[in-house]
Amino acid sequence: MADKEPVTELDARFSSDKATPTSWREARGILEAAEIYWLTTIRRDGSPHVTPLIGIWQDGALHFCTGPTEQKARNLEADARCVLTTGANSLTTGVDVVVEGTAVLVEDEARLGRLAEAYEAKYGHDWHFDVEDGAFTHEAGRALVFGVAPERGFGFAREGEYGQTRWRF
Repeated sequence: MADKEPVTELDARFSSDKATPTSWREARGILEAAEIYWLTTIRRDGSPHVTPLIGIWQDGALHFCTGPTEQKARNLEADARCVLTTGANSLTTGVDVVVEGTAVLVEDEARLGRLAEAYEAKYGHDWHFDVEDGAFTHEAGRALVFGVAPERGFGFAREGEYGQTRWRF
């Protein structure tokens, strides 16, 4: 997956008069640097499921892993649509970023190897993964890896001016 440059628009309905849109470059930097993301998936009964997790921005997508029997994996098996969110958790500073997309199972072992290296570089040796049979492996077992390329995104800036940006890919 390559990084796509989206159409960027400021939504004046939810922005201060002097607000400017947040660039996708800035938003992508926030996605790359974040340590925690919130994943929202859809349960089989249609209700939402939200959980925090760690992840890696690489090749135009946000990647995360999960055990095959965990709720998020079961949800994605039935409906791959999801939302990933990260941000500042402050009312007056920072930018929150929301990415909507479709989770795609990553099974290519070369790509998984690059992602495993990126996890360890970002989060340290406790997050070392080996690659085997199209998945991550570690002492806790097997972990499926998913990539979510943005289909639509939103940025909520609070640096002096409140601004809501929309990115369409």
